[in-house]
Amino acid sequence: MRRLFAAVIASVAAAHASAPIAYAQSESALRTAFEGKTVTVKLDMPGTSRGVDVYPMEATPVSFREVADRTKDYTVSLKIGQTVMVTKIVVKKDLIEFQLGGGGYGTLGDNAGYDISASEASESKTERALRDSIKTAPNSAKKKDYERELNNLRTARERENTKARAEAAQANELREANLRSKRSVSGSRFNIRYKPAVPSDAKTPDGVMRALAAYVEFSGATMASAPMSSGNSSNRPASGANALASVRKGLLLSEVETLLGPANTASESKEGVLTLMKRNYIYDGKRVVASFVNGVLIDYAIGPI
Repeated sequence: MRRLFAAVIASVAAAHASAPIAYAQSESALRTAFEGKTVTVKLDMPGTSRGVDVYPMEATPVSFREVADRTKDYTVSLKIGQTVMVTKIVVKKDLIEFQLGGGGYGTLGDNAGYDISASEASESKTERALRDSIKTAPNSAKKKDYERELNNLRTARERENTKARAEAAQANELREANLRSKRSVSGSRFNIRYKPAVPSDAKTPDGVMRALAAYVEFSGATMASAPMSSGNSSNRPASGANALASVRKGLLLSEVETLLGPANTASESKEGVLTLMKRNYIYDGKRVVASFVNGVLIDYAIGPI
């Protein structure tokens, strides 16, 4: 019994000892595959270290309304179609950080500063003394003199306070303008999130590319370093009888229309700074209902006419 207990303790200790090693190895493999390589983003990305959250295991992996809110709050740092360098990969317990062009503003060393408040003067001792004098003035003429003097002091104080508020507002506007300028060149990131933890097959170059396929076009250099099982040829739109089978999330509007032809009906709406496009296609006796955000296919359904 004692030997069995010792064996269990030893196996548990070994598992805990090997976990950090495997963890480090998976991050090292991803860094080797991606860092320093270039990719092309398929959506506008916010200039913040909060980036874009991707939940590969969910029915809707990305909340584009949340992306719109973040790009509105933090400005657009990476534009759709922009090619950018992968600058850092970080593997944590429940997420993989895929950092682009610096990872977004708000990383270690970035200082957002604080709002500047106006330093306003309060009622002075002289004003308080005049208020008391008004109450005890010996006659109406003296009372009017005290009131006039008090009004002049209050007007002067409010004028200085107004000036202080205007200067603080101007300083805050300048600070915000500088921040937006810094955010616009700070890059962004994808936070690839899993619950409760990142599965082992997701900690591979192939797993990362599958998770981001709808939002990132991986360059030839990256593909060569971290080959996907489907190969480069799967990224090219098919034609003819294979067109319907080739429709997949992440295609551009132009690629879908190369496959299916012009849309039968089309509509557009705004979700913050993002443009949501609906398109209906008739192809080979089927109806394809497609949704695009900023020209990228995010959802579709194929059914009978």
